[in-house]
Amino acid sequence: MKKQSNAPQIRFQNFEDEWVKQSLGKTVEIIMGQSPDSKNYTDNPNDYILVQGNADMQNGRVIPRVWTTQVTKLAEKGDLILSVRAPVGDIGKTDYNVVLGRGVAAIKGNEFLFQLLTKMKQSHYWSKFSTGSTFESINSNDIKSAEIYLPSIEEQSAIGSLFRTLDDLLASYKDNLANYQSLKTTMLSKMFPKAGQTVPEIRLDGFEGDWELLEINDLADDFQSGGTPKTNVQEYWNGNIPWIQSSDLETNCLFETKVQKSISEKGLKNSSAKIIPKDSIAVVTRVGVGKLAVMRHEYATSQDFLSFSNLKSNIEFTAYLLYRLLQKEVTQLQGTSIKGITKVELLSKKVLIPSLPEQQAIGAYFSNLDNLINSYQEKISQLETLKKKFLQDMFI
Repeated sequence: MKKQSNAPQIRFQNFEDEWVKQSLGKTVEIIMGQSPDSKNYTDNPNDYILVQGNADMQNGRVIPRVWTTQVTKLAEKGDLILSVRAPVGDIGKTDYNVVLGRGVAAIKGNEFLFQLLTKMKQSHYWSKFSTGSTFESINSNDIKSAEIYLPSIEEQSAIGSLFRTLDDLLASYKDNLANYQSLKTTMLSKMFPKAGQTVPEIRLDGFEGDWELLEINDLADDFQSGGTPKTNVQEYWNGNIPWIQSSDLETNCLFETKVQKSISEKGLKNSSAKIIPKDSIAVVTRVGVGKLAVMRHEYATSQDFLSFSNLKSNIEFTAYLLYRLLQKEVTQLQGTSIKGITKVELLSKKVLIPSLPEQQAIGAYFSNLDNLINSYQEKISQLETLKKKFLQDMFI
């Protein structure tokens, strides 16, 4: 079938007419913002919501953040809000009547136009108007002269409905993800004893009695640091020994690493790196302190790690215990010039430990919670990829 020049790659059935090229300014009404005097800004939700730019929008929606008693330019509920200053092109909807600051414009558009403007942002359409400028921005003429392609109202409605469904599904997954992440944060604070306590505030059924006070040094038999082979010796690298560095770990992901490098046997022998046995916990103690990962295979590390091997405690429980401790450590280090924690400092810290069955139950609880969180993150990523593909193929 011959591809029409003015038609997208993917279309709903029964739509065959070519799309019409038109300027945005001739299609819809556009209202440029004008900031009220800053002396009229308030934090009173009974006043007018002020929208000044990207910071006032989140997930495609206006988020009330600043209010004003002065009305300059007003946008109505349902209008599209376009950011006209850095970052240019961000687009959102408003569920309120809002006052428009200089950093935004209001567009009287439908769902199809909202998604079209989303695609224009995705394809960096607006960047050509800001080339060479020290402060990225677009003006009224830039917006009005923007070239767009429009199908019939019926096809606009069909496309808009599809993307609205996608966006609603994404919002639902993101809400669930946020709820599970919040639950995890709450339970991490309540299922481990607080300072001065010997039992947690929330306890799984069937467990009682005080937790035992130990040093971290008591949790494993071996503690190994790492090293980095000389980077200018090619034969030390690209071998069959996975070699992790701090950047391979994510702060809130305890069971996955993105191993990007490997070393050879020669690299191992000619450096202070060591092979760490599987089922160890790799803890970042220097640059990137606060990260850790449960390693289910043999590996080596840079010198930024201390690895816990031959654990005496449940590995999942120990991972979450160390995660909580290190997050507190990061908080205490903020604002200081200290960038890490020494082996001696870490291993001498006191922690409370329950019986092994309770460790296993707690470890399983948080592992299951993390699996739920990961599944929602994967679904969100898949939907965002699908939406990006549809934006590319269902618009011109």
